Amino acid sequence: MHARLTNYRQAPRKVRLVTDSVKGKTVAEALSQLHFMPQKASGAIEKLVASALANARQSDPTIRAEDLVIERIAVDKGMTFFRFMARARGRASKIAKESSHVQVVLGGKPAPEPKKTATTADSEATDEQAASTSKSAPAASTA
Repeated sequence: MHARLTNYRQAPRKVRLVTDSVKGKTVAEALSQLHFMPQKASGAIEKLVASALANARQSDPTIRAEDLVIERIAVDKGMTFFRFMARARGRASKIAKESSHVQVVLGGKPAPEPKKTATTADSEATDEQAASTSKSAPAASTA
């Protein structure tokens, strides 16, 4: 359950601002948040997460967006295109146009851990320990 976006024409630093905000969220929350973000990369990341959801539904059509979590979303450096800008005295300076590779991995939502209930014997033992430590504490002397 993953999807990959290669050579997206925006710098990885700018794309990471968007991906860091949706890391660890459910797919439904992530899609909702990405839809209303003002950054340029949010549209491409929204499509990528939707594609990963569609890939997950290929293997299990009954799966819901609320049941999947973005386990991993990685942004790596892609190809760099070099352009030249004319400068004074016939010189030229290099401009680097960076691109990004983005990979999304979806996983199932972790099951909530059952709450541990203390038995009455355990709670009595902790009460006795608390009472004994308060008695054995040295009294503050006023001099």
